[in-house]
Parts: sequence; structure tokens; C-alpha cells
Amino acid sequence: MQKSAVAQGGVSTPHNGIHERDAARHATWVARGVVFVGVSFALLMALLCGFSLYQSRTDALAHTGDSLQDVALLVQRDVQRNLDLYDLSLQAVVDGLQEPAVMQLPTALKRQLLFDRSATARYLGSMLVLDASGNIIIDAEHDIHRVGNFADRAYFQVQRDTPNLGLYVSDPFASRLRRGAPSVALTRRISHPDGSFAGVVLLTVQLSYFRDLFEGLALGPHGSIVLMNTRGVLIMRQPAVPEIGRSYAQSKLFTRFAQAAESGQFVETPMLDHMRRLYAYRKLTPYSLIVAAAAAEQDIYADWNRRVIVLGAIMFVSMTTFVILSFMLGEQLKRRILAEENLKKMARTDALTGLNNRRTLSDILDNEWRRSQRTHHAFSLLFIDIDHFKAYNDTYGHPVGDQALAAVARSISSHIRASVDSAARYGGEEFVVVLPNTSEAAARAVADKLIVAIAALGMEHAKSEYRRVTVSVGAATWHPSTHATVNAVVQSADEALYRAKAAGRNRVMSGGSG
Repeated sequence: MQKSAVAQGGVSTPHNGIHERDAARHATWVARGVVFVGVSFALLMALLCGFSLYQSRTDALAHTGDSLQDVALLVQRDVQRNLDLYDLSLQAVVDGLQEPAVMQLPTALKRQLLFDRSATARYLGSMLVLDASGNIIIDAEHDIHRVGNFADRAYFQVQRDTPNLGLYVSDPFASRLRRGAPSVALTRRISHPDGSFAGVVLLTVQLSYFRDLFEGLALGPHGSIVLMNTRGVLIMRQPAVPEIGRSYAQSKLFTRFAQAAESGQFVETPMLDHMRRLYAYRKLTPYSLIVAAAAAEQDIYADWNRRVIVLGAIMFVSMTTFVILSFMLGEQLKRRILAEENLKKMARTDALTGLNNRRTLSDILDNEWRRSQRTHHAFSLLFIDIDHFKAYNDTYGHPVGDQALAAVARSISSHIRASVDSAARYGGEEFVVVLPNTSEAAARAVADKLIVAIAALGMEHAKSEYRRVTVSVGAATWHPSTHATVNAVVQSADEALYRAKAAGRNRVMSGGSG
């Protein structure tokens, strides 16, 4: 039996190994491409969904802003219309007081003429005429006026000290004549013909008017509507707060109102409850008032947040499923490509040795011969035959003979140039090595190296004169400048092989060259 073990299995030529690596790379890139496309598509869907959600969020804010502007406009018009009517009544009283004929009328007739039922309007408090000292001299509700002095009130002092002020709307105060009812005063100055201060016409409006007006407005669970004057004093707020009459002149919210145009909107966090809101405001410039409707951000985006959760969950599941399917499809395509390449390899290679088969050898010879003709480089061929192989099979059996063929094939593959040379099983125990761009001397050197390497395997061969497995090699080199064909090169190498065997085997013989 043999002294050295021969490993089982076939081998791959350098060309086959390159094809396998290329196929594996190709399959990997195809799989990665499918995954990349799948992930990209999933990300694109997520991007589109995100953009849609962002747009809907922007739309929700814009829609709320428009609604708040409508509310602010509604309140502005209602308040301004009523204050305009009240101001006309005040101006009528001021004008009437300038008429001597009116002042000479009896008290009851004078009161009716000056106030003309205006004091009976809903939400009005007192309507009075005060002298220069702040005392009541005419009372719209009584022929005999009530007793009171209001010289300490800011609305009296500001008219006294500012001759051309015009209409003045006061800060909220507790009415002395209405049992502390929260009110604001509208006042106008009365002047003597020489322009000196003669007193004040006063009309009070109950804050319940603003409260009732605001209560009918729907601004969401955390919405609010605010009325304040341009001095920063809070006149009314809905929902109601105890801070009515307090000054917020130093607050960020009032600063935004004071610096802004006649109308607009912005987002701010007020001092009252520290809840971030969108404010839409309008200024009542003639009355130094600001009305602002506000909606809390958590109310504005409540529906949007629910939509994000639902769509986000659906999108996450869809994206995850799509990506997983992409990975699965990529893996399936990779396996399919490798399987197809394996089938091609099986069709190209010899099953026992793993070398190219005879059919593939024909294609290799044709391609390399054409290339040699194009490049005008030498073309060499080795014909290799295992010596006394029939006797080897008869002595050791065909399974061991197959092992010997595989071992010789591996040795041939490992001693030729990777990615350049090609080895094939020609049939039985014969092999062919194609050596492109190889001179006769270089081909002879490769053949010598193969003879030494195969003999060095140490596979015992009792029927051989060398006592081990050896090979004989026929080499042929041809230059495409001649008119020879590739078949002529093959025939020359085959003839050289027979001469090597006739000369004692385990050697190289060269064929023709040209």
C-alpha cells in the first residue's frame, strides 16, 4: 500500500477559484443591493410619512391660529362697538354741559336730557358728573345725586392732569356705589372756556360684561381669552383668575403684545399658569386695550399626537416587515445565484479532480489562442500523463486511484500561476495545462517543477520503476505569427508526451515551436 495518505476530494484550478470568488462577490452584492433598495424604500416611506405628519402638524397650528384670529376679531368688534356707544354718551354729556340753557333746566329734566336713558343699558354701572374737586354733582340714576368724592381715583387724576387726553379707560376697581362690584371707568374731561379743569364725566362698565362675553367662546380644555390694557393691567380673563387688576407690564407676554403690530399671533408661556399657548391678538387702539385668544399647544396637537401614535405604529410594523422581507429576498437571491453558479461550475469542471473538464478546456484554448493572436505573445501547452496508472489501479484499486488523481490535480493547480494559467482533466489520467504568454523555456520550467512536485508527494507505486507515482509531460510552444492552429499545438504536445514516455517516463519532452 501507499506510504503517504492522499487527501480526499477534488480541487479547483485558479480560474475556477476566481470564478467562485467572483460569483460569491456577485451574489453578496446582489443580496446587499436588494437589502439596500428595501431599506431605502422603507426609509423613503418613513420620510414621506414623516413629512405628511409634519405638514399636518403645521396645518393644525395654522388652522388653530386662524380660528383664534376669528375669535379675537369677534371680541374686538363687540367690545369696540359697545365702547363706541358709551363714548358717544360721554361726549354728549360733555357737550350738553357746555350749553348754558341745559344747565338752567330743572334737575330731573336736565338729567334726562344729558343721559338720555343710556344709564339703563345692561352692564352699565354708574354715570356721573364730577366737579373739579371730585364730588358728584349730577347722577344719571337719581334726581338728588348721591354723595361721593372720587378725587383719589386714577381715572379722575389723569383727566385733571392731562388736558388733551380724550377718552380714558381705567384699570379695574371695586365700585364704591355698587357694593364693590368689579368695574372699569370710561371718563372724559370737562373744561372751562379758558381750558382749565372743570371736572369729569364718568361712566362705569361692570366686568361681568366681559366675563359673559368670554364665557360663550370655545377655545379648548386649556384655552383662554385675555383682555388687558396697554399699561399691562389685566382686565378680564377666561377661565377666571383672581389676579384681575394686577399689572403684568414686566411679563414676557405683555412685552410681546406691546412690541407687536395691531394684530398677529405668537407662541408664549404666560406667568399665570406657565402653560405654553398660541396667542392671536388684536388691539383696540382708541381705548388702549388688547384682546387675545389663546389655545394650549397640548390641545392644538392632541388629535395630531394620537394620529402620530397610530400611524407611527403602523409605519414601524410596515417598515420592519418590509426590511425583513428584503433581507429574506436578498438571501434567497444570493443562494439562488450561488446555486446557479455551482451548476455552471459542475458543468465546467471535472467532478473527481475539480479541474476544468474537456469541454471547458476547449473554450479556454480557443479564448487564449485568440488573445495570443491579438497580443502576439507566445502560447504554451503541457500534456501531463500519470505513469503506469492502469497498473496503479489494478494494484491498489480504483478508490485509491481516484485519490491519486485528485492529489496530482491539486499539485498541478498549486504550481501554476493563479488567474493566468488553466489546468484541465483531458481524460482518464491525462491533464492539460494552458500557459498563455509563456515561452518555451518558461513552459519547460513549469513542467520540470510539476514533475518534481508530484514525485515529492511520495505516493507508493509498486509497479513503477521509480517506486512512486510520477508523471510524464509533453510541452509545446507556438507563436501565433505562424499559420498553425491551436489543434496543431495540442497535437505537438501530445506527440511530445509519447516521446517522454518512450524515453523512460518521469520527464519532459518538448514539441515543435514556431
